[in-house]
Amino acid sequence: MRFVRLRILAVLVVLVVAGVGAWQFLPSDEADRSPITIGTSDEVTSLDPAGAYDAGSWAIYSNLYQSLMTFRPGAVVPEPDAAESCGFIGQKLQTYQCRLRDDLRFSDGRAITAADVKYSFERMLKIKADVGPSVLFPGLDTVVTEGRTITFNLSARDATFPQKLATGAGSIVDPTRYPKDRLRTDDQVDGSGPYTLKSYEPGVRAELVPNPAYKGALKKKGGAVDIRYFEGSEALQAAWAAGEVDVTHRQLPAERLAELDPGSSEQRVTEADSAETRNLVFNVRDGAPLADRRVRQAIAWIIDRGPLVTKVYRNTVEPLYSLIPQGYIGHSTPFFDSYPQSDPARAKALMQEAGVSLPLHLTFAHRDDDANKEESAELVRQLEKDGLFKVTEKAVEWQAFQKGYAAGDYDAYTLGWLPDFPDPDTFGQPLVGRDNSLHNGYTSTRMDALISATQRHSDRGRTSADFKELQRLVGEDVPLIPLWQKKDYVVSKESVSGSQYLSDGTGIWRLWELSRI
Repeated sequence: MRFVRLRILAVLVVLVVAGVGAWQFLPSDEADRSPITIGTSDEVTSLDPAGAYDAGSWAIYSNLYQSLMTFRPGAVVPEPDAAESCGFIGQKLQTYQCRLRDDLRFSDGRAITAADVKYSFERMLKIKADVGPSVLFPGLDTVVTEGRTITFNLSARDATFPQKLATGAGSIVDPTRYPKDRLRTDDQVDGSGPYTLKSYEPGVRAELVPNPAYKGALKKKGGAVDIRYFEGSEALQAAWAAGEVDVTHRQLPAERLAELDPGSSEQRVTEADSAETRNLVFNVRDGAPLADRRVRQAIAWIIDRGPLVTKVYRNTVEPLYSLIPQGYIGHSTPFFDSYPQSDPARAKALMQEAGVSLPLHLTFAHRDDDANKEESAELVRQLEKDGLFKVTEKAVEWQAFQKGYAAGDYDAYTLGWLPDFPDPDTFGQPLVGRDNSLHNGYTSTRMDALISATQRHSDRGRTSADFKELQRLVGEDVPLIPLWQKKDYVVSKESVSGSQYLSDGTGIWRLWELSRI
């Protein structure tokens, strides 16, 4: 979710601050017990886990709800959380079974049953929200319960199913509070995670307090947290400069990130390689201006990642030439191999071959915030500079933007992507599979077959060739163009410890790791 669901794989974590040992100090009895304030420019689309598939929403889900499985920091294999045990039955990787813990309760005191787990999954699949997470479970046929045992029956082999259970899509909800056939809209949460929601003001603030009834994989209990949501990176930067927040994550302005001083005594900086990516996505529905793949290939010959990396993002990102980023099994560079440099002449020849009139008029949309404005201006400049395209640019509020691209309102749009779990499959079905989360109309029988092939092996090393072929096909069909891959930055005051554990790439925001020194 994962959209910028920025869920980030920290392949290497580089601590760039002096005095790392001091981070491990526990607060004394006299320490400041006031809530730790975290600032972010991410947004929460919905507090209902059936209704959102983005980074801001999933970050809060990992604290308010429980899933059957979860990830320890840096782990690639999940472990039980709401479950006491889980595993595949037999060798076909089509039947997965979990046994629920017997001491779980929702925040209102109601005991959690296996039937509640079944309800949560069936509800999510029934609602099938346009911007919801049901796309992660296209092969989930039935959920069967017996006592505390939950059995998931799959229509095809899926070695990554346990990892999907550990995401926000696996959140367990209370059937008495969450309607069966529609999303909950009262800005309240009834979960069983390590925190409860004390108060919530959409787009402004979420106050979280520890849940004394929590039982699960997590042994450490954190303190109260106050999450502040800002309209863009500049507003976040202003709040940080004014001392209004203790920790910032996602996302200070690029120029500020580029200037961070690891040796500063006024802050702590954690910089981690991540798998956050950014794609230029195309509406390929019949009748759309970009329905012909030759026109999309022409754009691939136009796009120059250099100015995006150096001028827009001040070298805080790296150019990306594949669907699957560096650090994942099967990573390759098909967009560099096929379109090694900007070549307007080749682009024009392809468009003439497709028989389109020049310039071709396009509607290009992006989220309306300051982090996207400079990038979007550069992309529009590149598309228009040789007279091949005439672009109408639209900056749209986040939730309206999501509804717009799901409805096919835009010819092209940019979206950030964070992996849902640490496996290349998180870039397959959700982005280029049938009924994918990008809602761009792309379907390919060959692509679906490749995605299915990559899910058949529990030994993930055996999937490399199929993932490379999958990426080659993306480079040929061009339903999207990968633009960049970026690092993850967490900046905190010296008085806060644990910020280096806040994010690790599994879609879990570990607020419980934060404490005051």
